[in-house]
Amino acid sequence: MSIEINFELSDSDLEHFRNMMKAAIAKNNNLSDGEIIAKARDLVASMEKANLPEFVSTRLLSLQTLIDAVLDEEWQMPEDEKKEIMASLAYFGEPEDIVPDHIPVLGFIDDAIMIELVLQELSLDLKAYREFCGFRATEEARRGDAAKVDRDSWLAGTRAQIRSSMRRTRSKKSSRLLSRIM
Repeated sequence: MSIEINFELSDSDLEHFRNMMKAAIAKNNNLSDGEIIAKARDLVASMEKANLPEFVSTRLLSLQTLIDAVLDEEWQMPEDEKKEIMASLAYFGEPEDIVPDHIPVLGFIDDAIMIELVLQELSLDLKAYREFCGFRATEEARRGDAAKVDRDSWLAGTRAQIRSSMRRTRSKKSSRLLSRIM
C-alpha cells in the first residue's frame, strides 16, 4: 500500500532554497566545468543505486538530460546557457545539503526539490534540447548511413530554429531564478 504526501513550499521556503543555491555556487566557484559535471554525475549514479521514491527518480532523468545537454557537442550550447546550467549543477555536487543523502527514502528529498526548481527555470532549455535530440534521431533513422554525410548542415538549421523559438518564449517569461541568483 502506498501513501501520497503533498506539501507546498512558501515564498520563504523557496528563498531558503535560492540561498542554498547561491551558497553552493559560491562554494564551487573554483571548480572547473568538468569537476562540476563529475560531481553531478556522481550524484546521479548514487541516486540510481538507491531505492528512490518515484518523485525523485522522475526528476533524476531530467537532471541527467541537463548534463547530457551540456556535454552534447552537436547541440553546441551557447556560453550563457551553459553558464546557467553549470551554476545549477554546482548545487548537486554539494555533499552537505539539508537532508543527508544516506537517509533512506528521505535523503534525496531536498535534491528532488532543488531539481524541480531548476527544471522549472530551465524547462525551455530542456524542451529545446529534447526536441533537437528527437530531430537528430529521426533524421539518423531516415537517412541511415547517409546521416553522416553533411551532418553538420542538417543539424545546424534545426538547432538554430529550436534555439530561436526557445529564446522568444523565454523573453516572454518573467525573470529567471538563476538570473536573480547570479
